[in-house]
Amino acid sequence: MFDFLRRLFGGDQDAAVPDALSESTELGSKLASLRKTAWLPKTQAGDAAINGSKFSGLAAIPPGSTWPACGNCNRPMQLFLQLNSKDVPDGAKRLLPTGILQLFYCTSSDPPCDVDCEGYFPYSKAHLARVISDGEHTHFDATPVADAFPPRAIVGWQEIVDVPNWEETERLGYGLANNEIDMLADTSTPAAGEKLGGWPAWVQGVEYPDCRVCGAPMRHVFQIDSEQNLPWLLGDAGIGHVTRCREHPEVLTFGWACG
Repeated sequence: MFDFLRRLFGGDQDAAVPDALSESTELGSKLASLRKTAWLPKTQAGDAAINGSKFSGLAAIPPGSTWPACGNCNRPMQLFLQLNSKDVPDGAKRLLPTGILQLFYCTSSDPPCDVDCEGYFPYSKAHLARVISDGEHTHFDATPVADAFPPRAIVGWQEIVDVPNWEETERLGYGLANNEIDMLADTSTPAAGEKLGGWPAWVQGVEYPDCRVCGAPMRHVFQIDSEQNLPWLLGDAGIGHVTRCREHPEVLTFGWACG
């Protein structure tokens, strides 16, 4: 079972590694096979191209389609994230080989769709995660979202190394002593904040959602943090994750948790 989990979630080993996780240390040697590369987005104020990578702003909408609406209030949802596969680092192409990943989220307070629809759960009616093709797009002169967040374009990436937190590490079969758990926590890995790839920075427990088609645990793709590039709190300073099924790449979802 643990070998299967290592194959399912194990990752890269090329980026720089924190000193405490160097293979010359006992802890680093123990966790070397769990290293994954993650990429932190570099952003600047203002919108990107209609099909560009961004937080908020004008979304690429396929011709004949409408801007995604909340399943509860029927109003256009905020674009939280748009990520074009052309803009992701080469090492992240396995996560988004083609197309445009989009995450829409309802931020209505009247009604409070985030609460009414339990937006923290995967497959909630209050959000939509999907990948569309990068073809023609509907032209918008302005966003249809009321009180739309200010857009921030993704203009580059900073590469880091992640290893899982102590709980996920132990679930993968790597038993840690108490002092090793403390050392791991001091490395600030897995990284909080927004990132592409890497290991999820779980706020509560390990919570990979299951694919609604095959029931398999889904792969972490992108992490959204509270009040980073979006002026929005996920509950009480929570962190959310876009996940995608390996076998059914059309199945994506979003979920979050807070302390």
